[in-house]
Amino acid sequence: MGQESDVEIICRTYDFDPEVAQVQIRAWVDELHPELIIGESLGALHAMRIKGVSHLFVSPALNAPVFFCILSWLSLLPGVTWYFDRKYRPKDGDRQPLHFCRRILRKYKAHRAAAFAAAKDRRPDEMFHAFFGTHDHYRRSGIVSVELWEKHFGKSYTMYDGTHFMEDEFISSLLVPAVINLLNNK
Repeated sequence: MGQESDVEIICRTYDFDPEVAQVQIRAWVDELHPELIIGESLGALHAMRIKGVSHLFVSPALNAPVFFCILSWLSLLPGVTWYFDRKYRPKDGDRQPLHFCRRILRKYKAHRAAAFAAAKDRRPDEMFHAFFGTHDHYRRSGIVSVELWEKHFGKSYTMYDGTHFMEDEFISSLLVPAVINLLNNK
């Protein structure tokens, strides 16, 4: 029989402002010393900036900052920020509040560049593997792009028959086994 190991899973919500979020995330990484980071959606860019550990990604929204740059200019129009803040208002316990003001949105271009630079500079033993849902509505717009992932990270991804927010059945059948396999091979 194999040796049982204790796995502690910690989920944190961070600020929508990428500069504030990086300070929060860096503090958590320094405190917790994780062996694995999982980045989901826009959180993939934050995860990519963490060096020294392996990574799994779920629906990495690597092109969201491109859209945020466009939206930063639109946010100057009266009512645009209010509309997007309302449209993407989180439900209780769902995620951090999003505030689509120009000051925050403009920061995402540099955040994306820093994430790709950190990913390019990672050690060979730092695994990067992504999961993409075949029914992810963000793939139609290009916010989530399998092609972009493949361009930068090769074929290190798995397609699953789900949506942007990985359903429980795929967490059980794909994500958890990937986590266990990765941690067992450390």
